Amino acid sequence: MTSLGLYLTKKSVNRAMVSRRTGISQARLSQLTSNESTKLRADELYLIALAIDIDPGVMFKEVYQNLKLKN
Repeated sequence: MTSLGLYLTKKSVNRAMVSRRTGISQARLSQLTSNESTKLRADELYLIALAIDIDPGVMFKEVYQNLKLKN
């Protein structure tokens, strides 16, 4: 499961509702939440955050908290 998938699961988010509100297909949401190699676009993250009434910046920080700069 991806960090987005874990985040949505933790928040008990209904993915069908997110799909309806955002226009992102359920198949795409499934890819974004289960396949680590699938890249989440900024516009998708923004729409998902709006759909679940979460500040996009807060969601961004939590979903990408494992990213680190190279030394």
